[in-house]
Amino acid sequence: MSAERDLSPLAPGVVRALNDKLYEKRKVAALEIEKLVREFVAQAKTSQIKHVIQILSQEFALSLHPHSRKGGLIGLAACSIALGKDSGLYLKELIEPVLTCFNDADSRLRYYACEALYNIVKVARGSVLPHFDVLFDGLSRLAADPDPNVKSGSELLDRLLKDIVTESNQFDLVSFIPLLRERIYSNNQYARQFIISWILVLESVPDINLLDYLPEILDGLFQILGDNNKEIRKMCEMALGEFLKEIKKNPSSVKFAEMANILVIHCQAADDLIQLTAMCWMREFIQLAGRVMLPYSSGILTAVLPCLSYDDRKKNIKQVANVCNQSLMKLVIPEDDEMDEARQLTTILAEPTSASSGFLDVSSDSSFSGSVFTASSCERTQVTLNLDGIVQVLDCHLHDTSTGMMTRIAVLKWLYHLYIKTPRKMFRHTDSLLPNLLRTLSDESDEVILKDLEVLAEIASSPAGQTEGRGASDSSDVQPNLVELQVPDRAGQLSSSGMKGLECSPSTPTMNSYFHKFMINLLKRFSSERKLLEARGPFIIRDITLKQTWGEHETQVLLLWEKKVLSKGGGEHEAALSTSERRKHLPFHGRHTPSGRRPQIRLYHGSHSEHNPADIL
Repeated sequence: MSAERDLSPLAPGVVRALNDKLYEKRKVAALEIEKLVREFVAQAKTSQIKHVIQILSQEFALSLHPHSRKGGLIGLAACSIALGKDSGLYLKELIEPVLTCFNDADSRLRYYACEALYNIVKVARGSVLPHFDVLFDGLSRLAADPDPNVKSGSELLDRLLKDIVTESNQFDLVSFIPLLRERIYSNNQYARQFIISWILVLESVPDINLLDYLPEILDGLFQILGDNNKEIRKMCEMALGEFLKEIKKNPSSVKFAEMANILVIHCQAADDLIQLTAMCWMREFIQLAGRVMLPYSSGILTAVLPCLSYDDRKKNIKQVANVCNQSLMKLVIPEDDEMDEARQLTTILAEPTSASSGFLDVSSDSSFSGSVFTASSCERTQVTLNLDGIVQVLDCHLHDTSTGMMTRIAVLKWLYHLYIKTPRKMFRHTDSLLPNLLRTLSDESDEVILKDLEVLAEIASSPAGQTEGRGASDSSDVQPNLVELQVPDRAGQLSSSGMKGLECSPSTPTMNSYFHKFMINLLKRFSSERKLLEARGPFIIRDITLKQTWGEHETQVLLLWEKKVLSKGGGEHEAALSTSERRKHLPFHGRHTPSGRRPQIRLYHGSHSEHNPADIL
């Protein structure tokens, strides 16, 4: 820039000093500018003030010459000091050129820009809040500056801005959230630290309700929680902890549905701290939101079930996951067993303080949707159980051979619970579930087999199977005519003369159609797996026989089966036990059918009719 150029009202000497490479000379020029602007303020010469700011901005701060830019920065700071409380009228013109210098390649210039902005903000105080977004954006970049002096200067400015925000009630949170959401995904440690520090500050301000916007930043917070820096992780834990405290205090204002899938994702994180924290949040969400979480049950189970098989190295995660699983299971109620799953919705009165209450209007899919109700609202929220998704997840875990024992047990408990609470809906899935349930009888764990038998017994004895079963489960294995059920010998071969079968009608009113199907499939399995017959046959049949769920017809069938399997499956000593002793444990013993007659049970040798045992086995 030519020193001879007329830049009035700035004197030529002031112009030369602003372009000087020495800081002291630029400082003297700044004092002259401050004096000049004070005179304009006293004389109310607004146009002259704007002209001076324009010259300092265009001709100096945005100049191509580095010393001129330094002079422009100190000159703008001097203008702000001279304007005092009136600086708010010119903040846009004062701030913009300074923020541009934040991107300068010269670290000293970035430092001077930070110093100039500090002076401008210090004078304007609350008047800078309308420009908070651009200030925050610039500060977030300086927080990650490689130069320690620049970083130190930015920290001073950052503290000043935080003080202004906390003491003001005019902070525009709505316009700030998009910027926060964008910056929260930074991978720079200093930028992350800067973001978390601001979240902590905003959380501490009573007039700022950051909880309303938590769904927009929760995912980013969990990502920061996995930072390698211990201090950053600690700060993030603190921020998440404060949010969780606020959620417990004001559950009616929490958008649970919008955050459910975020938690599902992070409950499956490889990082232990992220997974444990997300799981703790999930536990609180299920207990606080209640049935609002039901549409997300399949995702929750996908995340929670594998954790139940963790060893002691992840004991804390396992314990919290177990609570989540139990709490979620309790949310399924008999009212969920509506025949029309698409239209019949369970309506629950919103009660924010109840563990089973809901607060949002959630659609039947797993997308983010819902509206918040206040604690005093009499609105009702509707949720529906996505049983198809839940069964798919359970079946997948049951089919996976790598699934841990405790997870398999939990899956079977879920299936049993669903058959108890929603039998009509569950019987729609029985045909697809039955192969895996039968396959699970070969499991190495006795506890798994016992739970599996409990599920199979419920399927085979449930009254729902008498109606649903005739349509959904009809197959070539189930016919209204005589059906022969035979037990293979120890070598897995059929004997034409030594086998005895049972004649019964699956259409008998007291007979669940799946009972017949279950027994035939169990026979097939014993026939194809000799080891299962010899090692587990007596155990399986004895346990089934002792179930308290059978009707009289099924009871008679099972007593005969028990005798056959115990004698052929390597359990001869068990066969010696008194049948009358076993009958003590069975319901309906000594009783008659509603017609007053005992069910027809006929033993015979060989085979006849269209159902040849060889075909079945």
